[in-house]
Amino acid sequence: MSKTPIIEMENVGIRYGRGPEILSNINLSLERGSFHYLTGKSGAGKTSLLSMMYLAQKPSRGNVSVFGNNVNFANRNSLAMFRRRIGVVFQDFRLLEHSSAFDNVALPLRVCGMNEKEIRKRVNELLKWVEIDRSTSAITSTLSGGEKQRVAIAGIIAMRPKCIVLDEPTAMLDPHGRKEVIQTLKELNEKEKVTII
Repeated sequence: MSKTPIIEMENVGIRYGRGPEILSNINLSLERGSFHYLTGKSGAGKTSLLSMMYLAQKPSRGNVSVFGNNVNFANRNSLAMFRRRIGVVFQDFRLLEHSSAFDNVALPLRVCGMNEKEIRKRVNELLKWVEIDRSTSAITSTLSGGEKQRVAIAGIIAMRPKCIVLDEPTAMLDPHGRKEVIQTLKELNEKEKVTII
């Protein structure tokens, strides 16, 4: 197993505009296959920290490295390559509501040009793994909150990321849905050694 951290931050600070820093002197190193919970009160900067991890924004100061590469000065093409190895799951699912569960999971694979035979195999395996037991042709809008979140996770896993960043993935779910999603993530972490944040 590689000893290079998946994500590393050194003396990172972030501010918006001319305001004060909302995060200061962040130092962290996340190893491959690790599992992390980020907690804090509302407005503490959790989403800002996560957005730096999935390369949606750069720090105001300090260094951010992903997969051993400093991304502070990375060009657009390099950032795009790094982002393909980091999956992001949001609390609002970000699914195509009028498409099937199958098509939602298949979409990123189709965009990348994978052939349909391989897509069908991988998507069916993933939907079975996340326990979407109903027909994979079920329209997403008919699924429960927990099922939608598991479809969103399957769509990210389809791309075989090395790291998955989740921003409040269970906030909109009931206790049963929360338990299902956390169990899915734990299995992914244990079986595939994917870093989970």
